[in-house]
Parts: sequence; C-alpha cells; structure tokens
Amino acid sequence: MSFPLLTATAALPAIGAIATAAVPAARRTAAKWLALIFSLATLVLAGVALARFEPGGARYQLTESHAWIKDFGVRYELGVDGIGVALMALTALLIPFVILAGWHDADPLETKSSRWRPTQGFFALILMVEAMVILSFEATDVFLFYILFEAMLIPMYFLIGGFGDRAHTGSDENAAAQRSYAAVKFLLYNLVGGLIMLAAVIGLYVVAGTFSLSEIAEARANGSLSMATSTERWLFLGFFFAFAVKAPLWPLHTWLPNAMGEATSPVAVLITAVVDKVGTFAMLRFCLQLFPEASKWATPVILVLALISIVYGALLAVGQRDIKRLIAYASISHFGFIILGIFAMTSQGQSGATLYMVNHGISTAALMLVAGFLITRRGSRLIADYGGVQKVAPVLAGTFLIGGLATLSLPGLSPFVSEFLVLVGTFSAYPAAGIVATIGIVLAALYVLVLYQRTMTGPVKAGVQGMADLKARELVVVLPLIALLIFLGVYPKPLTEIVNPAVQHTLSDVQKKDPQPEVEAAK
Repeated sequence: MSFPLLTATAALPAIGAIATAAVPAARRTAAKWLALIFSLATLVLAGVALARFEPGGARYQLTESHAWIKDFGVRYELGVDGIGVALMALTALLIPFVILAGWHDADPLETKSSRWRPTQGFFALILMVEAMVILSFEATDVFLFYILFEAMLIPMYFLIGGFGDRAHTGSDENAAAQRSYAAVKFLLYNLVGGLIMLAAVIGLYVVAGTFSLSEIAEARANGSLSMATSTERWLFLGFFFAFAVKAPLWPLHTWLPNAMGEATSPVAVLITAVVDKVGTFAMLRFCLQLFPEASKWATPVILVLALISIVYGALLAVGQRDIKRLIAYASISHFGFIILGIFAMTSQGQSGATLYMVNHGISTAALMLVAGFLITRRGSRLIADYGGVQKVAPVLAGTFLIGGLATLSLPGLSPFVSEFLVLVGTFSAYPAAGIVATIGIVLAALYVLVLYQRTMTGPVKAGVQGMADLKARELVVVLPLIALLIFLGVYPKPLTEIVNPAVQHTLSDVQKKDPQPEVEAAK
C-alpha cells in the first residue's frame, strides 16, 4: 500500500495542534516553536505532493479511498487536481509566516494565572484550521467536504473572538464586545450557508445515490444519472449560496470587514488568504462539476453579482479610515474578480481565477502582515494617526509599498498575471462585463496609493517618531512573500502548467469552449 501522502499532509498539523495545546502553561516559547516546526513539516509534505503531481496525468492524483459510513455510502476519498494541489501548497506555505507574524500576539498581558494558556491555544487553533483547509482541498467525497467546510468555523470563531486585535481606540470592554460581535456574525453567516448546503448535499445523495465525485462523474458519462432541470438548479443554488458566503460575494460579504478588522493581523490573513479560498475553490470543484447546466443557467446573475463586488468593494476601500478594513474591502473586490473569471467559463478566465486565488493569498498576506507590524508599533488602526513613516522606518515603508503595488496588480508582480487573464477571458465571452470590471483596476490604484501617501509620506507625526524598523523575525516573514510575488510575476509558467489541465477538465464538464475571435476575410 502506497504512503497516504494527502492524509499525512492534513494529519500533521492536526497532530501539531494537539501537541501544542498540551504544552505546559509556563512554556509559551516552546509551544510557539513546536507549532512552527509542525507547520514547516507540513510545508515539506505539501512540497512533496506538489512535486509528485503530474500536470498531464489523471485528473485526480495521489488518491485515497476507504469506507467510512457504509450505510450511507460515505467514503473517506481524497485526491487533488491542479487547482487543489496549488491551493494546498499555498495554505502550507502561508501558515509558517502566519505563526511567525503572530509570535507575540497571544502572549498574556498578565502572567499571574498558571492554568490559562492563551498562547498554546492560539497556535493550536491556527494549526487546526490548516489541517481542515488542506483536507477540504483534497476531499473528493461531497459529505466529507461538507463536514470540513463546517468544522473549520469552530477554530476560526475562537481565533476571532478570543484573540482580537489589541490596537483599538475604545475601552477594553468595548473592544471585547466588538470582537464578540465580529465572531458571532462570522459564525452565523457561515452556519446559515452551511445549513442550506446540507439540504442540497442530502438532495444530491437522494438523486445520485452516492457522495463520490468520481462515481457521479462516471454515472453522468454512461448516462445512468440524469437530473431534472429544476432539481439540478435548486441543488446548485444550495451549494452556491454556501460558497458565496464563504467567498465572500456581495451581498453576503458583510461579515468579512468585521472579522478582519477585529482579528489579529495573522488571523485576518488566515481568513482571507486561506479559509475564504475554500469558497471559490468549491465553486470550481463542486458547482461546475456537479451541476453544469445549472451553472450555465445562473451565469448571468452571478456575473452581475461579481461585478458589483468588484466595484462596491473598491469604492468602500477608497473611503475607509481603518487600515485593516480597507484591506478587507479590497479583498471583497478581488474575490469579485475571482468569481468573474470562474463564471466567464473560458480557459483564460478560469486559469486567471485560479492564479488569482494563489496570488491574492500571497499579496494579501504580505500587505496585511506588514500592516500588522505597523499597527503594533503605533497602537492604532486609523490611517489619520500615521504620517512620515518612510522617514523613520524605510524598510517597513518599502515592503508596505510593494505589498500595496501587488494588491493593485502592478505589472511585474504576480497578481497582474491573474487579473490580466481574468479580464482577457471575460472580454472574449462577455465584453460588457470586462469593461465594467476594469473600473476596479482604477479604484485599486486610488485606494492603495492614497493609503501609502497618507501613512508613509509627509511630515512625521508625533506618534510615529521613534518607530522601529522591521526586525529580523519580521523580515523573515515579509521578504520571502515579496520574492515570491516578483518571481511568479516574471515567470508564472510553473503555476500555469499545473492549473491549466484542471481548467480544461472543468470546461469539459460544463461543455464550454473558448469563443473564437472574429477575423475579417482578407480582401
């Protein structure tokens, strides 16, 4: 029996979470190092999975299949396509940086109690989220995916509500109330989406008699499975609603600014760069593959919602006074681009959407983590409290600028490739939608450059004087992310070679081909 690489990649951080939580209260530093070691070991296994994946091979590779709940046809089935393995690698890559960036975020302000272990709990919860997200990218059984889709909400709830940002302007009681509100709102929105999805999962089993993606695909191919049009559309809506909440797509997005604003910066990265990617990934793996006709039927409405997300998120980002909420609204705009690329249903659009998921994760992590270092130094999230940072902390300002330029998709940085492909794919199928989407590019330049100007340039404000520049640990967090943004911006081929075959499979599922350009005959 071959080594269960996918199971091991997900199990390792789960084991790390248990081990970290068990570290004695007085040994906080040991707990941090243990969590970091387990995250690095997970990264190694994810790298092995990425190296063993063959882009031109079978659709799902490194597969595992075991009976789980026989009476209901539920199996423990795993497998990765190019999209899944890329997002699995992204998750494993980001978690060590999240841990390093949050090295002191959960240190207790008072150490009188020997029983309370907030540091151990903080890092254990991060590793548990990593395990569930990685396994969700690997799951090819619909019921298994649903369990993971819902279970990851529990550690995220405690990370948001129990370990909030310490930089706030109000009283401690007010800050705790805001964290609680953000955590409950996050949980309720996603639970409602999950409950609707559960009804659709049960409906799918009634129709198909199985939860296995491979068995459903085989049944479709040999004609033994057919869904009534109305049934397929209702099931599609049940799945899509849950994924649109997680993504998040307008108008189901309102939980994200609260959650990112009140969470610590590393947890904010965990939300938007890791957990939210499960929603857009699931649209490709489940919505388009299981319900191809319904996906095409819903495309016009989804494209409109994606365009609203792009413009609306960017407009609200322009008007923000809070640095973290600005980045949150920018992410809503970026997720609009991802969903636009998915439902443009062209090879360029879906390749761009997949690359966007990866590149947005890297760029948002770079920008948010540097913003977190900045906020920790000043003790405020308000843009108005900053000014002249580049004169006292030039390295911090420089890395902040590169993260911002990646967010606005500057050519030469990896998000540019993603955004360009999404727009090309959208223009070829829906020219009007492509034109509207370009408004988001203009607004992105506005909110990023204005943010940099107000915080980094001008006279040095009183609270900024004496601000320390980035330290060694912080440079270890930021510099590899910036290097990756530049490398994938100049040479995206390693990533495109992995995801393009999976995109072709998805287009084949929905029986879509790229529109052919109209060429006038030579006179």
